[in-house]
Amino acid sequence: MAVYAPLEIPEDGKLAHNITHFARALRKAGLPIGPGRVLDAIRAVEVAGFSERADFYWTLHACFVGRPEERVIYEQVFRLFWRDPKYLDHMMSLLIPSVHGLQEERLADAAEKRAAQALLDGAERDLPSREEAPDEDAEIEIDASATMSHEERLRTLDFEQMSVEEMEQAKRMLARLSLPVRPLVTRRSRVFAAGKQVDLRRSLRGSLRQGGEITRLAMKAPRLRWPNLVVLCDISGSMSQYSRIILHFVHAVANRQGQGWSRVHAFTFGTQLTNITRHLKNRDVDAALRAAGAEAQDWSGGTRIGASLAAFNRDWSRRVLGQGAVVLLITDGLDRDDSGALAWQMERLHLSCRRLIWLNPLLRWDGFAPKAQGIRAMLPHCDAFRAGHSVASLEALADAISNPGDGGEKQRLLRLISGT
Repeated sequence: MAVYAPLEIPEDGKLAHNITHFARALRKAGLPIGPGRVLDAIRAVEVAGFSERADFYWTLHACFVGRPEERVIYEQVFRLFWRDPKYLDHMMSLLIPSVHGLQEERLADAAEKRAAQALLDGAERDLPSREEAPDEDAEIEIDASATMSHEERLRTLDFEQMSVEEMEQAKRMLARLSLPVRPLVTRRSRVFAAGKQVDLRRSLRGSLRQGGEITRLAMKAPRLRWPNLVVLCDISGSMSQYSRIILHFVHAVANRQGQGWSRVHAFTFGTQLTNITRHLKNRDVDAALRAAGAEAQDWSGGTRIGASLAAFNRDWSRRVLGQGAVVLLITDGLDRDDSGALAWQMERLHLSCRRLIWLNPLLRWDGFAPKAQGIRAMLPHCDAFRAGHSVASLEALADAISNPGDGGEKQRLLRLISGT
């Protein structure tokens, strides 16, 4: 935390009104702040008092921040609202579109764009003077053939760079997505009149009614079974923004009927493994993720991928990975544990499921290379390695599940590792 200079408090200041406006900005940036918290904040400042900016910061922090993932947004809005001129200029630059069109020149950090939009959206913009105003009779021709629709732009936009409104639209788009899967053919059979196999047992049993003469052959076909979907989602600090929106998608998949999945199991991990499967049964996605976040105490914390996979392989693999389950592993692979133990746990997970698909948001970078030891240890033991940073990348996930030969970027990155 930076050291703040002492505050200059005017004699006729309206601190209560400013705290109220500050709370409105936080609510617009995504924090769940109601009137009760605003009153508590005003009373807390009145009782505690302050002589330095840091005291004022932490007093309001105690009243307005209830989750670890809300700290970043709070800090950005606080610095902007309580008059940091250089930071205000920086925030304004985040809202100005770049020449290239889709992304900012300097990509904003997590929550910066939402904080900027919460405070600067609706600000007055310079209007042209009467002399500079265009002629009303002049005909203006606009060629929109090369422009991208808003929805198409939103599909390819990075989750971390979305504003509050864009994030809500992306959630609605993910709620409409489906993740179909092909059924598995088992060795058991079922009665099927148009089947290609003769059911000798039923045919002989039916002949007993005809004095032992077989007058009609009973046919059968293999029985179909739907696999389980198991999601292992990294909720560490570097993954918190991506994991939250991906869990919205997982919730939609778990509650959509007719997609074919037998069951959907979800686990989160940072420094420890947490089973959140029962929370996904709640039809309200906000209530489901709120309950999941309350149970996962390591949200936005550190990362121990190897230890978390070891806990899953020891306690849960036999329960949820049987009968051809598909595993989605969502993590950036940045782990400081022993890479040898991580590779062994990854191999064990790979051998226990039918397909292991790794979604890594770091693949959004064109020049991505597997330099981290954790990524090098995990990459050989997955069936597909794909990006997971946008709506379009999650739409392409259906192809990876239905097509066993779709390995994504795995083979290219393995060649980089081997140097061939």
